[in-house]
Amino acid sequence: MAASEARAAATQKQLTRTKPMQQDRRRIIAGLAVLLAAAPGLALGQGSEIDVEAILNDPEAPASGNPKGDVTIVAFLDYNCPFCKKAAPDLARLVKEDGRIRLVYKDWPVIAETSVYAAQLALAAAYQGAYAKAHDALMATRGRLGREQIGAAVKAAGIDMARLETDLNARSASITALLRRNMAQAESLGLQGTPTYLIGPFRTSTQDYAGFKQVVADARKKQTSP
Repeated sequence: MAASEARAAATQKQLTRTKPMQQDRRRIIAGLAVLLAAAPGLALGQGSEIDVEAILNDPEAPASGNPKGDVTIVAFLDYNCPFCKKAAPDLARLVKEDGRIRLVYKDWPVIAETSVYAAQLALAAAYQGAYAKAHDALMATRGRLGREQIGAAVKAAGIDMARLETDLNARSASITALLRRNMAQAESLGLQGTPTYLIGPFRTSTQDYAGFKQVVADARKKQTSP
């Protein structure tokens, strides 16, 4: 996938052509934490307007669970984030066992250039109905991901690699646009890193099964309160 690897590198450069970052936690997500500042027509920063409808219902953002669930979880994730990987099985278990949760995935590749590459492959897999397979495989791969690991994990998940390459080429603009929207939304919310979960009216980070379950219960209680 030499062409797609070159595309990922080019995308990273395009998405990181922006203002210097301060010496704080945001520096940890170096290069990509301001992924959208160079995108024309998008105003970023603390004054950015929060578009709730876009966050909850972007038609191109992958989703799982119950599409008519009474609680929506929006998960901002990076495939190089160890805390995202740690929480992923517990979140998946809760969504499956609860049966009334809608889970929206926001690929937010802020840690490394390979995060962009992994997100591109996962989103390209969606065009063959295999986002969940790619997502689960990448989340299950421990440690900082290299390009070969990413490709191997996706292939082992049963993804049609020839079709994946075709979709990467044909859908490159759409995938990049979605990643930009995700970053714009994260910026508008003032998010500082991954994972971040929006659960009903609440915002939280890494949780175990019991923690996720409690926040979902709190969200339901809040929604039914007068």
